[in-house]
Amino acid sequence: MNQDTSNKPCIIILAAPSGSGKSTLSARLIEAIPSIFFSVSATTRAPRAHEKSGEHYYFLSNEAFIAQKDAGLLLEYEEVYPGCWYGTLKSEIERSSKEAPVLLDIDVVGALNVKQQYADRCLAVFIKAPSLEALSARLKARGTETEESLALRIGKASHELTFERKFDHVVVNDDLEKASLEVISLVRNFLRSC
Repeated sequence: MNQDTSNKPCIIILAAPSGSGKSTLSARLIEAIPSIFFSVSATTRAPRAHEKSGEHYYFLSNEAFIAQKDAGLLLEYEEVYPGCWYGTLKSEIERSSKEAPVLLDIDVVGALNVKQQYADRCLAVFIKAPSLEALSARLKARGTETEESLALRIGKASHELTFERKFDHVVVNDDLEKASLEVISLVRNFLRSC
């Protein structure tokens, strides 16, 4: 007997150390499969020059973020850097389905928390740069990092790499075209069973 899955969540997660290319891969995935909608995360960090609240992130004060957390409105949350929180609103997941899968572009620990809660309703893909040296070069090329923040991000990336085996799939982003095709193929296969 076939079970109706149309009203159950269908979640795709791309997680990666900062600078691995997950945002670019996320954009290409949504372009290839337009039924996917992007989950806008909440954060306490300041917006970058091009970012708009509600489109790139929900930019919240520390107090507002903690209030959301305390009210049980966040599916997952993490203090990614000291004083800098990120989280996923439950409302973003609740509106997903097989016909409208949700894409989460979140940190590694948050991804594993969501995967644990949703198991087979969730595809978790770990994106990584070919090396920490390549990752460092990508972060420097952004021009948004200080020496201190770069060292912090590289240290965090090194730690996050220890979790890659806990993901459903690992994609090495050493060639953007190849990595894009691999992610799109993985997601298409997942959507057949979601």
